[in-house]
Amino acid sequence: MSAPSDQPPQYTRYRAGRRLSPRRADEDMIDPLSAERVRESRPRQGWRERITPKRVILCLLALIAGWLILSLVLFLLSSHFQRTSPPANVASVLDPAGYPLTSANNILVLGSDRRQKDSKEPGAETTGPGRSDSILLIRTGGGHAARLSIPRDTVVEIPGHGLQKINAAHEFGGPAESISVIRSWLGIPINHLVEVNFENFPALIDAMGGVTYTGGCVVSRLDGGFSQGGYTLRLRAGSHHLNGKQALALARTRENLCAPSETDIQREEHQQALFTAMKSQLLSPSSFLRLPLIAWNAPPAIISDMSGPTLLGMFAALAISGTPPTHVLKPSGTITLPDGEQGLTVSEAQRRAAVARFEAG
Repeated sequence: MSAPSDQPPQYTRYRAGRRLSPRRADEDMIDPLSAERVRESRPRQGWRERITPKRVILCLLALIAGWLILSLVLFLLSSHFQRTSPPANVASVLDPAGYPLTSANNILVLGSDRRQKDSKEPGAETTGPGRSDSILLIRTGGGHAARLSIPRDTVVEIPGHGLQKINAAHEFGGPAESISVIRSWLGIPINHLVEVNFENFPALIDAMGGVTYTGGCVVSRLDGGFSQGGYTLRLRAGSHHLNGKQALALARTRENLCAPSETDIQREEHQQALFTAMKSQLLSPSSFLRLPLIAWNAPPAIISDMSGPTLLGMFAALAISGTPPTHVLKPSGTITLPDGEQGLTVSEAQRRAAVARFEAG
C-alpha cells in the first residue's frame, strides 16, 4: 500500500469554442430544453411578411428581362431558319456600312407586284421577279431618321432598256437591278435591301394583333375579288383596325375603285400610312405581351441581305429614331413612253433637293 502523495491532483482543462452568434441572456438562464421551447414560441415570418416592395420590383424586372431574352432568342432563331435571302448578285451592288444601330444606313425597301400562281387578278404578274409595287428609302442609325418614297411610275434611264418606269428595273433584273438604277439616279449609297414577302406578311400583322389604319375611302378587288376567288377590300374614310389579310390587300392595292382618279402619289401615301400604323402598333404596350410571337413572325415576312443581328440593329434603330415624315418625290411633269403609257418626270433640281433633305435626316 503506497503512501499518500503530497502533490495536488492534476486536471485537464478544455476551452469551449467561440460561439458563432452571441448568446442571448435568456439562454444563459434556462436549460437547453427550455431554450428550444423559447425558440419555438417565437412568431415565425409568414409569406406576407416576406413580400416587400423591393422584392416585388426585382421579380418584375426579372420577368421583363426573361421575356425580352426569350423574344431575342426567337427572333435570332427565326432569322437563321426562316428568313429568305435575296439573289446572290445583290451583295455585289450594295455599299458597305457600319452596324445599323450606331451608324447611318440607307435601306431600300421594295414591294413586288408578283402574285401567286393561282391568282385570278387581270394582268397580274405570276412569274419572274415582277415590277416593284412600292419603293421606299429609309435612312436610320447613328441618330439619323429620314424616309423618301419614289413613285413607281417615275421615268428613269435603265441601262439596255432606255427610258422606262423605275419599277420596271425590278422586272428586268430583280432587286440587284433596282438597287443599281436607284443608286445611280439619286447618287446616294444603298447599304441594305428589304423586300416584303407578301406570303408571310399577314401572319406578322396578325401576330401584332392587327394595326389601326387611318386614311381615305378604299375599295379594291385583289385577285379578281371575292366573286373570282380573290379578296375584296372595302374601307370607309376614317380609322379602321385591320387584320393581316386586310393590311395585305391595302398594301397591294393598285386601283382604288372608291377614288378612280387617284394617282401613284396617293397610292404611295396609303402604303406609308400603313407603314406608320405598323410602327405605332409595335411600340404600343399591348405589343410587349405579344413580343415573342412578333419576334418569331417578323423575319419570314421580309427578304433581306441582313443577318439576324443586323436586322435586330435595324429594328432597334427604327424604334428609337421616332417617326419622321415620309417625303414623296414629287413629279414635275409627265411623259409618254414608246409603249403609250404615261410616266412621271422629276426635275434635276427637285431630285437634288430631295436627296439633300434625305441625307440630312
